[in-house]
Parts: sequence; C-alpha cells; structure tokens
Amino acid sequence: MTLHYSDTRKIDPTRGARLGDNTPNDADRVEIGPTRLAFGEWAAAGLELPDLQAMRRYRWDRLTRHVAERDYAGLLMFDPLNIRYATDSTNMQLWNTHNPFRAVLLCADGYMVIWDYKNSPFLSEFNPLVREARSGADLFYFDRGDKVDVAADVFSNEVRHLLADHAPGNMRLAVDKVMLHGLRALEAQGFAVMEGEEVTEKARSVKGPDEIRAMRCSIHACEAACAEMEKFARENVPTGTVSEDDIWAVLHAENIRRGGEWIETRLLTSGPRTNPWFQECGPRIVQMNEIVAFDTDLVGSYGICTDISRTWWIGDRPPRPDMIAAMQHAHDHIMTNMEMLKPGVTIPELSANTHVLHEKYQAQKYGCLMHGVGLCDEWPLVAYPDHAVPGSFDYALEPGMVLCVEALVGEVGGDFSIKLEDQVLITEDGFENLTAYPFDTALMGG
Repeated sequence: MTLHYSDTRKIDPTRGARLGDNTPNDADRVEIGPTRLAFGEWAAAGLELPDLQAMRRYRWDRLTRHVAERDYAGLLMFDPLNIRYATDSTNMQLWNTHNPFRAVLLCADGYMVIWDYKNSPFLSEFNPLVREARSGADLFYFDRGDKVDVAADVFSNEVRHLLADHAPGNMRLAVDKVMLHGLRALEAQGFAVMEGEEVTEKARSVKGPDEIRAMRCSIHACEAACAEMEKFARENVPTGTVSEDDIWAVLHAENIRRGGEWIETRLLTSGPRTNPWFQECGPRIVQMNEIVAFDTDLVGSYGICTDISRTWWIGDRPPRPDMIAAMQHAHDHIMTNMEMLKPGVTIPELSANTHVLHEKYQAQKYGCLMHGVGLCDEWPLVAYPDHAVPGSFDYALEPGMVLCVEALVGEVGGDFSIKLEDQVLITEDGFENLTAYPFDTALMGG
C-alpha cells in the first residue's frame, strides 16, 4: 500500500477538506488549532464544535459596531489578546506582551489592517477580514534604540492616511495600550486619543454562540488536563519525591497536547504554602496528608481561557475538621453567589447581596467576588462590598457574558487555604455552570 503525503499531513485523515470547526483539515496550516486528541475527546463527550469562520465574523462585527456607536474613526490595538479577538491570529504571544511589535487598526467602516513582525506577514492570511498586512508597529526601545520617535512618526502617519480614507474628517481614535512615543506621535498627527480598552473589554464581554461552543471545548480540554494532573499527584505524592513544579508541569503538558497555548500564572501550592494565597509553585516536595490547591488561569484550545480552581486532599488519613469546615464554607460561598446570576442584575447588586464569609476569613478573602472571562480574565470585575468603588461598574449582566465565581478561604496565620472557582455562563433566563470538575470528596466531608 502506498502512503501519500496528503494522507499523513491531515489532522484527521478520516475527514474531508475541512474539520468540524470549519477550518482546513491540514496539520501544516498556519493558524493554531486543537489536536486530534482534543477533537476525539470532544466527540466522545458529544460536544458541538464552533464554526470558527462565523466566530471571527461575529467578533469583527461586534468590534466594528462598538467603534461606530462611539463615533470613533477607528480602534488601534496593541494588546495581543485584543489582536487575537479581532483577527484570531497569533504571533509569539507571550513575547509580544512585553515587546509589543504587533498592532491592528479597525476602521469605523470595518476595514482592518495588521502590522506584524516583518518576517511573518502571512500569519493572518487565513482570515479574509484582515484586509492588509504591514510591518513597523514595533515602538519599543530594545528594537528601535534612540530612533523610536522616528519609527513612531512613520507608523502614526500610516494610521492617519488609512483613517483619512476610511473615516474621513474624524480624528477620534480609540487606542488600547500604546508605548510612550507611539502616543505622542498619534497626538502629533492631530488625533484625539480615546479610551480603547473600554471598547475592547465591552465588546469582548458578550460571547456569541460559536465563542460559547469554543469555550465549552476549551473547558473540557482543561478539565481533562486537570484530571491527568490529579492522577499524577495522587499516584506519586506517596513516593515523597514529587514537587509542586512536577505536578504543575503535567497541566502545562496536557494543555499543549490538546492544542492549548499557555498558562498565565503559577498558582499551585501545597500544605502551608497555600496560606497566604498567591505564592507560586516551586520545588517544595509535597507531603502525604496535605492540601494541594491551584488556579488554572489556562489559555487553552481556540485561545479561550479556562479559569477554575480546586483544592485537593492527598493522603491516607482524613483531613482535619477545620479543613472540611473551610472547604464546605468556600463551596457554599460560590454556590450561593452563583444563584444571583441572571440577565438584568447589576454588578453593584451582586456586591451588595453576596454570601458573607465568616469573619475569620475576611482578611484573606480573594481580590474579587467574580470576574469576566473569555480570551483571558476580562471585564467586568465584581468587588466585595468593602472593596467596591461606586460608579466603577454600574452595569447589568447580559446573556452571553461569562463570569468566574471565586472563593478563597483561609485564616491569617493559618497553615492552609481553600481555593475554589467555577466558570459560569449568563443565559437568557439565568445561568449555566460550565464547570464540571468535581470537588474533593474528602474535603467536602464525604
């Protein structure tokens, strides 16, 4: 039997020219996508795949409408997550966060231009909504040295010419994140620079049907990776040779195996290192009869963030009664607060009506009650009543928003913390908890 190259290069040779998510069935393609492992797991789970072409059009249309509604000439984006939202293209995402070399201009009429790394203009070719690819948005000192101002003048002049063609007479330009010389150059061109993050965060906050399908897939893949991490921890902690880093590395590896992208933090700790929370994982050897707690902060399949937290008891003895009580209290906190979620309820109402943590847990409660999530942690933030700033988030929830509901329960000076978090979709008449990963039976008192 002759094996042809066309048989081996497909992600799934049993399919036709296109995958179930309406992308080319080609393992050599430029765009990042899920693996055969992920597709197989989603099929077994009966998940409906997103139509990525429709998802991209939805995002482009939503951003364009937000720009036009504010009477802006255009929206200029440097944030790599905003660029991903606008174009669904990636380019060295983490490096780009601290060396901003990419930019996207979305004009009020929908015309979209990307400035990319000079050697990789082809990375957005799969998306016909990107009408032009250029280079020259790298306005940081490492790359431009003492001539950053010259590069910024050239770039800003290109922006001015584009907007003169696509939004003539309008000099109101929304910008999300821009380097100092870039801002000065845009203002020197005569632009009134407006708040671009307000545009992108509001646009991204309501997910379309295909984004929700993509999120379901991403969460399933993340939870499969979590299951492998838990299996590894429970099998290997008894040997006395496994570190926090060893456990956390499993989540990274399993995320990549399914076509995921990166993890934003290193929030897995064990035993006394869980208190106070926000220590990051390290070389500590995890002992038997200890707590292991983590927060995924995982950018997974389709670039969608799955932000869930779980706390495990690993040992051959039952956890202490105070640990069980803290776990049950944390569980009550997120489940009670989840019941408030529905369209029309305002963010100040969520803050005011929260389930109240016991006084001994107040000092170390989490930094927020809930927060939005999509391509990463996103707007809006729901603060605890004592941290709420009047007027900051006077908005109502809408169908299609997704919120992470948080709980951090631990005492000052204690030797453990409980961290729990579920990812929840706002539906037309209430909410749907998208998170299926189980809570630790021993810590729940079972």
